Amino acid sequence: MSDDATRPESTTTKRSDPTHPEPTVTDELVTTHHTLTTPDGELAYTARAGRVVLWEEKVEDDVFRGRKPRAQVAITAYTLDGAEPTERPVTFAFNGGPGSASVWLHMGLLGPKRVVMGDAGELAAPPYAIADNPESLLAVSDLVFIDPVSTGRSRPVEGQKAKDFHGFTADIESVAEIIRQWVTAEGRWLSPKFLAGESYGTTRAAGLAQHLQEELGMYLNGLLLISSVLDFSTANFERGGDRAHALYLPFYAATAWQHGFHEGRELSEVVDEARAYAARDYPYVLGRGARLTPEERAEAVATIARLTGLAEAYVDRADLRIEHWRYFGELLRERGRTVGRLDSRFTGAAASGIAEFMDADPSMDAILGPYSAAYQHYLHHELEVRDTGPYHVFGKGVIEHWSYKEFENAPVYVIDKLSRAMRQNPHLAVHFAYGWFDGATPFSAAEDSVAHLRIPDELRENLEHRYYEAGHMMYVHEPSRLAQSADLADFVRRRS
Repeated sequence: MSDDATRPESTTTKRSDPTHPEPTVTDELVTTHHTLTTPDGELAYTARAGRVVLWEEKVEDDVFRGRKPRAQVAITAYTLDGAEPTERPVTFAFNGGPGSASVWLHMGLLGPKRVVMGDAGELAAPPYAIADNPESLLAVSDLVFIDPVSTGRSRPVEGQKAKDFHGFTADIESVAEIIRQWVTAEGRWLSPKFLAGESYGTTRAAGLAQHLQEELGMYLNGLLLISSVLDFSTANFERGGDRAHALYLPFYAATAWQHGFHEGRELSEVVDEARAYAARDYPYVLGRGARLTPEERAEAVATIARLTGLAEAYVDRADLRIEHWRYFGELLRERGRTVGRLDSRFTGAAASGIAEFMDADPSMDAILGPYSAAYQHYLHHELEVRDTGPYHVFGKGVIEHWSYKEFENAPVYVIDKLSRAMRQNPHLAVHFAYGWFDGATPFSAAEDSVAHLRIPDELRENLEHRYYEAGHMMYVHEPSRLAQSADLADFVRRRS
């Protein structure tokens, strides 16, 4: 990982001892040097981009058989030149999916370069552009972006199975080992350390925090959880999932406001009304089922329709339960449009005026091309990585075949893991970032999870919450990007 590292996993020295053969794979990192002009002055920094070997100790019948390579994991590390390692924080960042590369946080928010793509209603045309990011978190922290196996350019080595990495625990263990290897190789055990995750990356970060602290003794200063999902039951609309219907209601109300269904009202007023209804009356209504009186049902239909922007007849036919995929296709059906799941500010043309669901997420359609093109150009032309192998923004088939065997017959749930990490390390702080228009991990569902953290009251002072008038990747909205960049820098600075 460091250019001058001489540990076994990176050396290319020939060995003559047949009992210790030369590794068949090595780290492949390219070092480049750059400067970034920020509001506080110029930053001189070093970038190391490429792939590092993920190693595993092999034990058979209680006999140590040495170490073997399991995968080559793509990372991009940015370190400030001349900084004191024990004083300089380092933030390890990854996205979610599962099965997504770290391109979103890298090129949208945290890194020294960012994609220029426009925003909802005024998207830039291909081939897009790249610009310096003066608000990069690099101003206050070194950065290491990690692409889990099968995403980006990360691959298992010859003879290893990709599916062995595609699961809740296996993923945490492999990412933790990459972090441990980097920290050890770069001499950063005494640096302040942070994890930044988005979406499923927050699920991963919660599990990682516990794993790093309990298994490796690597205590953390903070977690940056962007669009968090810590309890998957909050999005389970099937098999009696009434809780999800209630928790999504404030998001539906915010989306309806965005598209003109609450004229003359402020967003905060609409959201507060939906929150209050979702907290008390809505769960009661849903829980009563057929026991509702006609008057109670009629009142509920009217309220839900008004808040969500849907027709009363639709709400009644849906039995008061608005499923999110159906909502995206229903809200603007009369206009021939669908709204985005990742960011409901975005709309797209409906493929069919009678389809039950939208055929594609217009917000994902809007961001995939710009981010993919920008990162690959940046990787090859500015970071000088010459490997021409394919780059996978989303690992093919990863999310469909991801293993949650640890949660068989139960929803994925990491509230307990984050709670344990905070109780173990009372200095661990957590920053939560929410987008009002995020339909993938809605703010009210995330708030509910945070309220159920099993920590003493005094540790709740370690939690902070920030809200942005955008969606899942709130940084695609320029005012939100500027505000969020400042919020994250302030959090890292204070918690270091």
